[in-house]
Amino acid sequence: MVLAPVPSATARLAGIRRELRAASPAERAARLRELAHSIRRSDLEMISRAGQGHIGGDYSAADIVTVLYFAVLDVRPEEPEWAERDRFVLSKGHAAGILYATLAHAGFFPEAELATFMEPLSPLNGHPNRRKVPGVETNTGPLGHGFPVAVGMAVAAKLDGSGRRTYVLTGDGELQEGSNWEAAMSASQQRLGRLTVIVDRNRFQQGAATEETSGLDPLDAKWASFGFDVRSVDGHDHEALYQALDQDRSADDRPLCLIADTIKGKGVSFIEDRVEWHHKVPTAEQTAAAFEELTAR
Repeated sequence: MVLAPVPSATARLAGIRRELRAASPAERAARLRELAHSIRRSDLEMISRAGQGHIGGDYSAADIVTVLYFAVLDVRPEEPEWAERDRFVLSKGHAAGILYATLAHAGFFPEAELATFMEPLSPLNGHPNRRKVPGVETNTGPLGHGFPVAVGMAVAAKLDGSGRRTYVLTGDGELQEGSNWEAAMSASQQRLGRLTVIVDRNRFQQGAATEETSGLDPLDAKWASFGFDVRSVDGHDHEALYQALDQDRSADDRPLCLIADTIKGKGVSFIEDRVEWHHKVPTAEQTAAAFEELTAR
C-alpha cells in the first residue's frame, strides 16, 4: 500500500507559508506553536494507540520539523517527486512518528491514516519508507546513514545547477557514528552552501546522557573544524528557528550546521528531560494528562 496526497494540499500549504511570511514575528511564532502542538497531539495519539514509538525524541524535534514544513521548505504535497523541491532527510529515523504527523498535517497523505501507525503492513512503520510514504526522501533508521545521503542530494543539486536546498536533522547521540564525520568532510570539500544540518541537541540517547556515553562537547568547535558555518539556536523558539533555517546562503558556500538546543519530550512536563522516555509508551492516564497539557498551551 502506498499513501496518496490530499487534494488541494499544495495550495493550502502555500497559503499558510504566505500568511507566515507576511505575519509579524510574534504572530508567526504563535501560529507555528499552535501547529507544533497539534502535531504533538497527533503523535501522542499514534504512539499511545500503537504501544510503540519514541515520544521523547519526537517531541524534541517537533518544533524544528514544524517550522521546516510550514514555513521554510519549498515542497508540493500533491507532487512529492517535483524535481525542484527542497529536500528534508530525517537522519534520526526512529523519530518517524513526528515526521508522519507533520507530513499528514501538511497534506502529503490524509491525517486519518495516522491511525494505522505500526499496524501490520501499514506504510507507517517504525522507520520512514520512501517507497510507501509521500514526502519521505530516503529510508532511515540505522543511525549515521541519513546525513551521508543528504550530502549526496546536495551534491546532485549543485551538479544540476539547481537552487534547491537540502536539510537534514540528526540526533546528537547519532553523531557518535563515524559515517557522519566522513559526510561532513565531503560536504565541506564540495562547498555545499545550500546544505543545512540541524543537530537535535537534547543531550540524551537510549539509556543515558550523551556526555556519559561518548562526550560530544565542544560540539560547535568540532563542526567548525570540519569547515562548517556553525550557529546555535533555541530548538523550541519558532521565530528563531524560522530566521535560522530560511536565511539567504548565496554569499557563503560553506555548509551550515545549526546546533538546536532542545529538551527531550518538550511540551509535556512529566516527559521533559527524562532519559526513560526515549523509548517509553504513556499509559492511558498519562496520555490523557499529556493531551491536556498540549491543549492548554
